[in-house]
Amino acid sequence: MSKTPFHAAALAALLAAMLLWGGSFVAMKAAVQHLDPWLIVLGRMLLATLAFAPLARRMPPRPLVRAHLPGLLLMALAEPCFYFVFEAKALTLTQASQAGVITAMLPVMVVCAAGLFLGERTSARGWAGLALGVAGAGMLSAFAPEDAYSPDPLLGNLLEMAAMGCATVYTLMVKRLAPHFSPAFLTAFQAATGTVFFLPALWFSPWPATFTWQGLAAMGYLGLFVSVAAYGCYNFALSRLPASRAAAAVNLIPAFTLVMGWLLLGETIQGWQWAGIALILAGTRLTGHTP
Repeated sequence: MSKTPFHAAALAALLAAMLLWGGSFVAMKAAVQHLDPWLIVLGRMLLATLAFAPLARRMPPRPLVRAHLPGLLLMALAEPCFYFVFEAKALTLTQASQAGVITAMLPVMVVCAAGLFLGERTSARGWAGLALGVAGAGMLSAFAPEDAYSPDPLLGNLLEMAAMGCATVYTLMVKRLAPHFSPAFLTAFQAATGTVFFLPALWFSPWPATFTWQGLAAMGYLGLFVSVAAYGCYNFALSRLPASRAAAAVNLIPAFTLVMGWLLLGETIQGWQWAGIALILAGTRLTGHTP
């Protein structure tokens, strides 16, 4: 019975992370209309690092960090580093709502990757779910309209799929590292590594003539509410829940993103794209993992 409050807190943290992440696609899509994608990512990483600066004195023992440094670096390189390389570019090419739907592939990818790399048993249902999800993503992209706002949705959705591959590696690594480090430290390590990784954007990215409040507000949301709060909540949930169950909650992101994309950006999903969404969600459901 003593575990019940912690379990409930983990589920609440998971729900908060999914809501914040759902808004991240909308915020990023809005931000790239005003700022270079790499400057946005650098800005959000820098904000997150500064937010964790007061915790610097509570670092884990150095021998413990050194012992797990390869795993920590793999985690941070997978996400936020290469994850944001793919996602930032994806959101210049496709709608926020479509990118949000692609995230529903993550639970299936985590289950299959755990079978391949961690020796966990992956059933035929899991592989069938992956196949359905890939087919759904293809249908979603094939029927996506091209316009100035989403000039190449097929490539954009493929890049978002690559980002989900990075998120899969990240999820498995956080689950492995969670017994040794606090969620706050893992999130801070991500932010600091991401800041260093994207620092060259200061010299190689084009700077805007003026900084708009919309772009700065979106960057602030991404840095503080997503890179700090959402990742902190998700890492906390991963420390208390099975990786497959935490990843399954990602199914909530498409719903949040679709609603916010429609309300805030005026995005719409049309015709056969709904069939693609249905295939992606059916593939996730087929794995048998629900939030």
